[in-house]
Amino acid sequence: MVDAPPPQVLSADQVARYHDEGWLAVPGLVGDEWLDRLRAVTGDFLDQSRALTESNVVFDLDDGHSAAEPRLRRLSSPTDLHDTYWEFASESVIVDVVADLLGPDLKFHHSKLNFKAARGGEEVKWHQDIQFWPHTNYDLLTVGVFLDAVEPGMGEVGFVPGSHAGPLYDLYDADVWVGALSDADAVAAGVGRAEYPVGPAGTITVHSCRTVHGSAPNRSDRARHLLLQTYAAADAFSYTDLVRRSPHGETLIRGEPARWARHDPRPCLMPPTGPYRPIFAVQQREAPPS
Repeated sequence: MVDAPPPQVLSADQVARYHDEGWLAVPGLVGDEWLDRLRAVTGDFLDQSRALTESNVVFDLDDGHSAAEPRLRRLSSPTDLHDTYWEFASESVIVDVVADLLGPDLKFHHSKLNFKAARGGEEVKWHQDIQFWPHTNYDLLTVGVFLDAVEPGMGEVGFVPGSHAGPLYDLYDADVWVGALSDADAVAAGVGRAEYPVGPAGTITVHSCRTVHGSAPNRSDRARHLLLQTYAAADAFSYTDLVRRSPHGETLIRGEPARWARHDPRPCLMPPTGPYRPIFAVQQREAPPS
């Protein structure tokens, strides 16, 4: 990043904070035009889920889901399901934010839309992302977009500052992949110091693939929808992953492709082989569908 151009969207202080702390929040960055489009298509998918009685590869249902009150935990790979999500992930201001942090040559990796239904919503236990999708280096980040205003108590995501510079943790329990830190490792990682950004709709969060993060259930009377997009530096190449594979994965969305893979000397835990399962199902140790 020595020869990186000046940031276009973020301030120099915001860029420095991200690299120092491993995460960043920018209040109200995404405008109403995008928010209206994203909310409309998200509402359409919620309506589609009314006909379901069990989860499938696209819709991960929350407890209490019904036709009268649709409750989702996740919409998997939304960029594959509707052009609006892909246009936003590939053309909106958030791509400029990613370029400010990772440099000019960028690839898309995957997306997801996490729901926290009112008066519940599944917790996401403390974890780091990169163990789910190991790459040759750690220049990957995820941008979260608040589709709704988020207040304390809505199951907001907490980020442990500086944890990206610490160890990668084992997300297995003995031989079972659980996708979460053990209680002892969570204490060692300093989750008591986690910071929980809130803000108006259009607020974004950005976190490094190594940053320890998690979220509690939503205790409020309002749903919280968080759209997430993950990007990689062009010279970061995937070994394997446990996300739902996307036809847009590895798509160059800014700059030039890499001829050489860049390898970080720090090792990375490998996930098990097998089909994609949402993090909620893995962490709650739910039986896989028959």
